[in-house]
Amino acid sequence: MIPNTPEPEGILIVDKPTGWTSHDVVGKIRSIFHTKRVGHAGTLDPMATGVLVILVGKATKASQYLMSRDKEYEGTMRFGQVTNTQDADGEIMENNPVPDTLDSATVAAAMLKMEGDQYQTPPMFSAKKLQGVPLYKLARKGEEVPREPRFIHIEKFALLGYEAPDASFRVSCSKGTYVRTIAHDLGRTLGPGAHLTALRRTASGDHRITQAATISELEKLPTAELRKKLIPLWQAVPSLVL
Repeated sequence: MIPNTPEPEGILIVDKPTGWTSHDVVGKIRSIFHTKRVGHAGTLDPMATGVLVILVGKATKASQYLMSRDKEYEGTMRFGQVTNTQDADGEIMENNPVPDTLDSATVAAAMLKMEGDQYQTPPMFSAKKLQGVPLYKLARKGEEVPREPRFIHIEKFALLGYEAPDASFRVSCSKGTYVRTIAHDLGRTLGPGAHLTALRRTASGDHRITQAATISELEKLPTAELRKKLIPLWQAVPSLVL
């Protein structure tokens, strides 16, 4: 933080670029705002883009509250290929034919059946920890261990388009839901398997992609304009008193 200036404070909606980890974005925002107190409210995988809620200054105390909000995504999946990470960043483990009978009506009907309360098993390639060790570290060594299913809710899972072997979709779901696992599970249900090929978070709680600024946009702004991008905590979370 620049001497003799008050610490920046508030919520920043960033459009995370593909290839960046959420931690990469946090590090960049620390540099841009010249402050160490920066966090985020909901991890995005490196492949994913879109809404990443960044918490600056005192707003970091609201992390758990903001993280608990529902999320909305748009993405694409490819049927017939299964990867070890359940997305396009992984190694292809299966190549299966996609039957001609797998049409848009069949895919849409299967998506509809996945809506509602359910338990989801976290993928091995995830940051979820087992006895303090992230699962992805075990997965990289070729290990697979039992994982405790977690309770999730899929509010809406809709087909936006289908041209075999690729389907585009929109999904609204609870916190902690792995969208790549939704794609993987749908592929298993329909037969040929599937993996996630692209994902964009379009909303996190009340914060939508239309509010988001890119890293390149933020880097070009002077300090005064940067601070105007911060949403005051009282405005973002009116019921929370810190």
